[in-house]
Amino acid sequence: MNAKQIVKLSNIIGITSILLLVYWVFTFIVIEVFGLKVFRENMTESFYLSILGILALMAGSLIVNLMFNLTRIAERKNEDEVNTKSNRRKFAVLLLIFPLILIILFGGDYLTSAKKEKMLISSAKSIIESNKANSDKLLNYTFSKSYIKETTGILRVLSSTDKNFPSVTLIVKDSIKDSPVFLGFNAYYNESLDTNDSIQPHKVNYIYQTTKEERAYLNEVFDKNNEELRYSSSKGNYELFYPYKKNGKTIIIYFSEQQRYGKLGS
Repeated sequence: MNAKQIVKLSNIIGITSILLLVYWVFTFIVIEVFGLKVFRENMTESFYLSILGILALMAGSLIVNLMFNLTRIAERKNEDEVNTKSNRRKFAVLLLIFPLILIILFGGDYLTSAKKEKMLISSAKSIIESNKANSDKLLNYTFSKSYIKETTGILRVLSSTDKNFPSVTLIVKDSIKDSPVFLGFNAYYNESLDTNDSIQPHKVNYIYQTTKEERAYLNEVFDKNNEELRYSSSKGNYELFYPYKKNGKTIIIYFSEQQRYGKLGS
């Protein structure tokens, strides 16, 4: 391999490294801004290691160019100019890669979320049906220490049944001083809130915080006989509100999962 070929190869490596750097930074920014979390490994570590690798390639190609380029100065004077039209076409192709990256990232995120929704709904139905007796006990809501303790035990069983739902919460509608509120009970009973057996728990300690959209949905379920499930996903967090109705009684079992490593391969 002569000097001209070596320089040409180093130029290809250098240009390729620069393009990879630009595309990877663009991909990283899109993932972080929109919470697309594409990779299984820690995103920040992957980004920094990739940057170091690309910079190493660029540095290597630069050194090779400096070593061999001096021998080609005279030869370059006799080379023909690069075809401008050809360069424009190449530049256009390189620009088209940016929207292609966006399509892949957002398309993959959408498809994964849709697949996750089907899986979570199926798992939720399976959990409730396989624990029918316990699920029916949750319908007999009364705000009392005995109900809360029994509910805690039942939710612990439900959350342990399926690895897709590490967190399960029971949501009911009640009122405090004639003001409607939603109360939430999870698999952990806070004894410190009710240390004395003769003292009943306070509803304010169990208020379930919601967004405006969630409150609208919950009111539809409890007050207007809406039985639709509500699924949402954001930045690796998956939530499923599962209404459960029987004999005129209504509760909502809220399943949630936080996916740590992201989308691909999940």
